[in-house]
Amino acid sequence: MGERPSIKTVAAAAGVSPSTVSNAYRRPEQMTPAVRERVLDAADRLGYPGPNPIASSLRSRRTGSVGVLFAQDLTYAFSDPYCLDLLTGIAQVASEQATNVLLMPVGPHVVSRTYSRDEELRLLQSVRQAALDGVIADGVDPTHPVLRVLAERGVPVVGTVDGDGPCVLVDDHDAAVVVGAHLRGLGHRRVIVVADSMDDDDVALADPDDPRIFPYARLRARGAEVGLGAGAQVATVSAGQNTPAAGRAAAALALGLPLAPTAIVATTDVLALGVLDELRERGLVAGRDVSVTGFDDVPRAAGLGLTTVRQPVQDKGRLMARMLVDPLVEAARVTLPTDLVVRTSTGPAPQG
Repeated sequence: MGERPSIKTVAAAAGVSPSTVSNAYRRPEQMTPAVRERVLDAADRLGYPGPNPIASSLRSRRTGSVGVLFAQDLTYAFSDPYCLDLLTGIAQVASEQATNVLLMPVGPHVVSRTYSRDEELRLLQSVRQAALDGVIADGVDPTHPVLRVLAERGVPVVGTVDGDGPCVLVDDHDAAVVVGAHLRGLGHRRVIVVADSMDDDDVALADPDDPRIFPYARLRARGAEVGLGAGAQVATVSAGQNTPAAGRAAAALALGLPLAPTAIVATTDVLALGVLDELRERGLVAGRDVSVTGFDDVPRAAGLGLTTVRQPVQDKGRLMARMLVDPLVEAARVTLPTDLVVRTSTGPAPQG
């Protein structure tokens, strides 16, 4: 194995001084774009991850902090009911272990890879600078460059998406198979899956395997299709953001199709809430005119009669945190159970 690239090797490859390499990352305004591009290209070729300001002594002992990496912006983390439940579980363990929690929003532009090079560098540099004992990565694709940087630093990561490392998750695919089978048993053969995606604000029909759709949503879309069985007409609508407004817009598109669905499967409860809003606006009754399902079992779901998949979100947060800060808990791949909670939003498919 070759020697790990350094500022000096990048400088030699680019034909500049080591200080110029440092400035390319820290003070780009002090150089011409052409020189900076030459430095960054050399760094890419050599696999140089960028300067790491954290001293090795800091990395070699506990910092008393864990990061929580969200594939959304910070406001989402404080408003989405799933995220709030997850943070509650993490915070309970952090409090017990006298550990600080640092929220690290990735943001939709970074996840979708439509961001600029400067935006990428700023994000990756902030991850390199953060003093952390470990990171919880919620909904982040295992191929994300931020996870690569954390691996290069040797920072332990526990995710909620199945990958090579430790993770705490639910079986999104199989849970959605149960949803599809439930709808099949009620006679539904025309079904729309409403899925949240990473960066697309435009509501549109989409391929369920589109990489812009969140990994868990792709699994849920495919699982529902399997559960509905052969002969079912299933299509996916990308709703963009995971908000009630996005769910409502997606439902409007679905209900306007030439062959309107008899059931709508939302990949989250938040989207399902928007679907229910659109049905009410049209004078339609969920479970009678159109069946609706969600995923998560957020607090509002029961009051609205939403049929949904219940997952133990706070347990997920607690276990991921313990894997990072409790020496008695082994970091491993753990699958938590789910339950289909049948309520009034699903019923027999209308005839005709």
